[in-house]
Parts: sequence; structure tokens; C-alpha cells
Amino acid sequence: MRYKYLLIIAIIASSVNVSLAQSKLKTGIWRGTLKTSSGNELPFNFEVTAIAGKQHLAIINGAERFKVTDIRQKGDSVFIHMPLFNSEFKLKYDGNALKGKWIKHLADKDATMDFTAIPGQAWRFFSSAEKPAFNVTGRWSAVFGEGDKKDTTVGEFKQVGSKLTGTFLTTTGDDRFLEGTVVGNKLYLSTFDGGHAFLFTADISDAKTIINGKYYSGYSSMDKWTAVRNNNAKLPDAYSLTYLKPGYKTIAFTFPDINGKKVSLSDARFKNKVVIVQILGSWCPNCMDETSYLINYYKKFHPKGVEIVGLAYERTTDFAKSKPTLEQLKARFNIPYPLLITGFTPGKGDPQKSLPMLADFKGFPTTIIIDKKGNVSKIHTGFSGPGTGKYYTEFVAEFEKLTNDLLSEK
Repeated sequence: MRYKYLLIIAIIASSVNVSLAQSKLKTGIWRGTLKTSSGNELPFNFEVTAIAGKQHLAIINGAERFKVTDIRQKGDSVFIHMPLFNSEFKLKYDGNALKGKWIKHLADKDATMDFTAIPGQAWRFFSSAEKPAFNVTGRWSAVFGEGDKKDTTVGEFKQVGSKLTGTFLTTTGDDRFLEGTVVGNKLYLSTFDGGHAFLFTADISDAKTIINGKYYSGYSSMDKWTAVRNNNAKLPDAYSLTYLKPGYKTIAFTFPDINGKKVSLSDARFKNKVVIVQILGSWCPNCMDETSYLINYYKKFHPKGVEIVGLAYERTTDFAKSKPTLEQLKARFNIPYPLLITGFTPGKGDPQKSLPMLADFKGFPTTIIIDKKGNVSKIHTGFSGPGTGKYYTEFVAEFEKLTNDLLSEK
């Protein structure tokens, strides 16, 4: 009888050890898929590594590696909290795979999508497929929507063999790093960053025409799109879209920072300085790209007389609820300049209520450049991040030239 009990204990101990071993994510490349309401798979890849005994993962989209470190494991369950955008994965092992939900926490409800991840799969859309019939490398004029709701964008693609990378640029920013493939006469692109999940599909009619495009955003949103090759395609001047009302030369505000201290443009730290006012939200991926740039910009230009202040428009008007998300943002990027909680949401009209001197507001991010006399020099709408290639480098060059010009003024 004693041996029988010992055998039972050994079996239980063995099961526990297997469970504990299984709860550790397998290192290497994984393929994850989110499921849309239409049943389409929205794929992306991620890599799991072990650093100093702690597991990390990096979400792969083109040239971007989006690092995630908050991974908790309990038995056969895995919990992954995304570092930005207030979303998380709640997963369980199903054989070798992980299955569960991606949950995006919104102000009034949660949005969820079914999720499956399988280790050892480095392919994104197809493990093997026919050769591409076309090469779509170059610039395209793309139209999203139909009827009165059309939106003209610029598509920038780079295709090497069947692998496709690129992005779509809009007046308020870009779709960041997209990655996919061209198979026969079909185009596929996707991206996931913890805040947004995008899937693009289309037919390539000929070397100059893309038709039957579908753009899936999140669980249920779908829009149609088409594109024509156009090397001269461009967007309106980003400095021309947002402006002050007639009779205004300055802006003014007083909002608390994340510690509750009131900050105003009339404070001594901003006097006789070139001031960059960053209008952002912790929910906004393009704002994150701009923040990443502004940190290095600040290190370069702050000693020369530049100050930056961020005005945050969160999905809630509650200071206590906005505070932790902005603290997380500040810690993630090590932001050296103050972030203010406006108490206004990004909803239509709210930014203008908080800054009534603005004649219009197009979207996030928006950047207001103020000269040393306190007058608004220019207002820049949107942000073309590093995923846009030369558009990003052109923006940096122009923005920094403008800064140097304003610093040289007496």
C-alpha cells in the first residue's frame, strides 16, 4: 500500500512539473492570429526571449520590434499586459498552442478578440504560396471608403520577392509598420501594436491598379479601398490644416501635471523659450512615435532654449483614472518634459473646448510651435513616424530647421 501511495505522489509531482514547465513560453518565433467578426485571421509574429531568467517578447511588424516585459504565468495560464494602450492577453495552453482573448480596455467597455498563438511558425500569412505576379514597390494614391466618406491617402510599399512592407499615410498620421506578402495577384498586410489591429487585403489588377481592397480594423470594422500607382501622390501640407482663429496670436492653458501640480504657459520656465506643445493621448500609436522622436529632440534642443509640454486627452475625464496610464507612458519612454492631464477627452470638439483659440482641430497628434515671444509660429497636424521612411526623415529635417530659425530670432 505504501508503494501505491508513493506512485500516486510521483505521478502528481510529475504532472505539476510538466505544468510548470509548460507555463514557460517556448523561446523563438511565434505566429499569433486575432479573429475578426467576419472570420478573417489577422496575423502577426512575435519572438520570445529569456533575459536574466525573465521572459520577454517582441512583437514584429516590419522593422519594428515592440518590446513587452509584463508576462505572468500561473499553471497553464499566461497573462500578457501590453506596455501601452491599456490592453492585455489572457491565455491558456491548448496542447502546444496558446488560446484565449486579447482584451482592449476602453472607457465604458472592453473590446475583445479571440487569439491563438503557435510556436515555431515564422511565416505571417502563408507557410508556402505561389510566386507574386506583380511587384507593388513604390508610391500609390489610395482611396478608403465610399460615397461621401472617401478618404484619400498615400500608400508607400517595398516588395522584395513576395515579402511586402510599407504603410499608408493620412493627414493625421500613418498606419505605422505594416508587414505582409504578395501571393499571385493578391496583397496582404497586417500590423498589431497592442492598441490597434489592422488587416489589409486586395487584388492587384495590373502593375498600376489595386482593386477590391478591404481594410479590417479590430474585431468588426471594415472599409473598402482601392489604389492606383502615382509617384507624385502627396498629402496636404501638414502645417496648413490647423490654425488659430482670426485675431489670435497666442494660446493659453492651465492644467495639472500627473502629480497634480498646475502648469501654465505663463510659468517662468517657458518665458523667452521656443515651446513645443504636444497634443497627444496615451491611446494614440502615432503619438507614441512622436513622443519617441521628441525625447531625442528635447535632449538636443533643450540646452539651446527649447521647452516641451504635453497635453494629454484621455478616454476619461477622471484625473485619477488618467493618471496611471500617463505614468506608464512616462516610464515607458522616460519622458523628461511635463505631461498635463487636460480633463478633456479626444472626442469631437473637446480639444477646441480646452483650447478655444483653435479654429479647427483635425486629429492626434497635433503639435503647436511657439516662438520666444510667445506667439504661435506654426501648427503641425499628424505625425509621419519611422515606418514612413523618407517622409519621417524629411519631417525631422524641416522641424529642426524651423527650431533653429526660431532660436536665432531676437
